[in-house]
Amino acid sequence: MRPMFLTALVLLTAPALGQEMPATLRGQAVMPAATFTAPPADAPPSLQVSGKYTAQASVERIEGTPGEGTTAPFQGQPLQGFSGIVPLGEGRFLVTSDNGFGAKNNSADAMLAVHEIRPDFAAGTVDVERTMFLRDPDGVARFPIVTEASAERYLTGADFDIEGVQVVGDSLVLGDEFGPFILVVDRATGILREVHGTVRDGLDIRSPDHPALRLPDPGGALPAYGAKRSRGYEGLALSSDGTHLLGLLEGPLWNAETGDWQRTEDGREALAILEMDAATRSWTGRHWLYPVEGPGHAIGDFQMLDATRGIVIERDNGQGDAELACKDGATTGCQKAPALFKRIYMIRLGAPGTPVEKLGHIDLLNMRDPDGIARLGRRDDGTFRFPFVTIENVARVDDTHLIVINDNNFPFSTGRDLTAPDATEVILVEAGEFLRLGLAP
Repeated sequence: MRPMFLTALVLLTAPALGQEMPATLRGQAVMPAATFTAPPADAPPSLQVSGKYTAQASVERIEGTPGEGTTAPFQGQPLQGFSGIVPLGEGRFLVTSDNGFGAKNNSADAMLAVHEIRPDFAAGTVDVERTMFLRDPDGVARFPIVTEASAERYLTGADFDIEGVQVVGDSLVLGDEFGPFILVVDRATGILREVHGTVRDGLDIRSPDHPALRLPDPGGALPAYGAKRSRGYEGLALSSDGTHLLGLLEGPLWNAETGDWQRTEDGREALAILEMDAATRSWTGRHWLYPVEGPGHAIGDFQMLDATRGIVIERDNGQGDAELACKDGATTGCQKAPALFKRIYMIRLGAPGTPVEKLGHIDLLNMRDPDGIARLGRRDDGTFRFPFVTIENVARVDDTHLIVINDNNFPFSTGRDLTAPDATEVILVEAGEFLRLGLAP
């Protein structure tokens, strides 16, 4: 049965609309930046070593002896880039690794994978219990992939950029940024079963990275309802009754009528939330708008909590603490663009076609750590910050706690240290008041 977005009666509780709610760090587990795994034995030799195309030009192969440090190339595949999460119960979570090294043209040796992890907050470690690499042996992808000539046809970050993920029956449904596509893979084997294009108002939505297009990125002059490069699906939510998927794009769509990116009436950029039937994988035609709070803001993840309420990570493109910002013309030994906006919003869906309502938020740059439990980023004033450029995993653990994980973009992001690559940090956040926003008293 379709969730009744229009008739559910929910009331805003005491806090004012959009108010910041308290959040307290209750656990932190860390996976070191230089964490690697061996590819399957039947993967092509080109995938046994990764990061070969991460030079500045992204076109010339990096030569040299691969190691297990933080300088490319790397022996094996790095366990990094967590960009989608599903709670599995008993302290376990399924997470995706996104397209690899940040772009389509430098990730042809980065294997797409999903992992099952178990953070141990007492020990401060993250146990990777299973890694499953995605593949397309049946040729479901209707365009040439990097491993086209191989038998198993393992998928890479030059084929898709997987972000949001949900479990639907015996399948994993994944949102892709390149097409943007919705992918369906077998949960047990990682074999690709379905690839669905994106449709809104009867029009195909394609980004400049869509395999059917042969054109350079034209900036704003995109086809009607065109998507920005690398701004496809970043969040993929499942309705509380499991009947519908809700894909949230990372960037606004092109509005041919106005000759501008999609905006709300008050001028804010607005990201599309598109609804798909979870069983048939057909687009319902229903959609909503998520207005961002600043130019160029993006989202990191999206989960539904009940029939109308959901949580969304909204972020700027900065990293590192604000006090480390470059001053007086300095360009080294400082953060050129520090993190200023990293929030998790509670939203409520209303009538299709309208902007969502933002009920309140928690500020990931202003959390409490009264017991000093932070293992990385501990501060003397009893606060805790999560100052990463990409924070792309959030899920409700129970009625009072959230799990949040950064995408560390290995080996490029430096949000904790000015020179050292970021680790993957899994934090447990107490936010009971926030999670009760919008519930009837």
